[in-house]
Amino acid sequence: MDRIAFLLATGLARGLVIALFALSLVIIWRAARIVNFAQAAMAVVAVFVAFAVTALTDSFWLGLVAALVAGAVVGYAVERWLIRLVPARTPLPGMIVAIGLVMVLQAGIGIAFGPQHRPMAAPFSEQPFTVGGVPVLSPYDLFVLLVALGVVGGLALLFNGTTLGLQMRASAMAPEVSRLLGVRVPRMVTLGWMLSAAVASLAVLLLVPTELGLNAHSGDVLFVHAFTVAVLGGLDSPVGALVGGIVVGVLISLVTGFLGAGLAPIAVLALLTLVLLVRPGGIFAVKEARTA
Repeated sequence: MDRIAFLLATGLARGLVIALFALSLVIIWRAARIVNFAQAAMAVVAVFVAFAVTALTDSFWLGLVAALVAGAVVGYAVERWLIRLVPARTPLPGMIVAIGLVMVLQAGIGIAFGPQHRPMAAPFSEQPFTVGGVPVLSPYDLFVLLVALGVVGGLALLFNGTTLGLQMRASAMAPEVSRLLGVRVPRMVTLGWMLSAAVASLAVLLLVPTELGLNAHSGDVLFVHAFTVAVLGGLDSPVGALVGGIVVGVLISLVTGFLGAGLAPIAVLALLTLVLLVRPGGIFAVKEARTA
């Protein structure tokens, strides 16, 4: 019983980071109707900037701000100087360009910083609290929980309660009509890319202290899990990303703890297959579409 409680707490902490990254995929889908396969590589570039700032200032918080700013800048640059130049009649050219961008960014990081993992210290203790003799969430896990809930709440308010958020969604779903109504569609798409890249950078930054460290491929597995979560919850649903992230995180933790790490990807694939068979649009897709 104690082991199950520990695995559930560990899965919750991991799932929240996955949920944050899945939220970044939801943002770019809502703003531009694009699945950005270069999201992880772009986020890692921003986190390397944060790593440099943290090393110079010895402040995790300045590094966090640097990651958000750098992520937004990378998102702006990719959208304005690369994606905007790609024909948008079909999604295939954009997907191919994004995959090529992954290779370029990862190769550039490898050349500049080498293949080794660079450790980053967490701002709070990673030693879990003990409740009734059972280890549960650590102070750092609680910090991640508060950040994830704050980001979800902020995004829900942005997309459903502000004019800017509604303009971003309208620009993605009906660009021609939005232009006739006076919405600056290219600007809304750029803002979506910037916001999405910033949230992805935050997720990778929060993950790195709990892993081996930072290198060019630190976001690869996170992207795979987050993409699965985004599909499970519905690509248009921030709430679906949060719930799906927790479910997948707990599933990975339980399967790893009882059956071994090698079976965890198979369990995630089985869950994805089951959801797609029952509800292809995602668990929360219908609900979100009705409330939009």
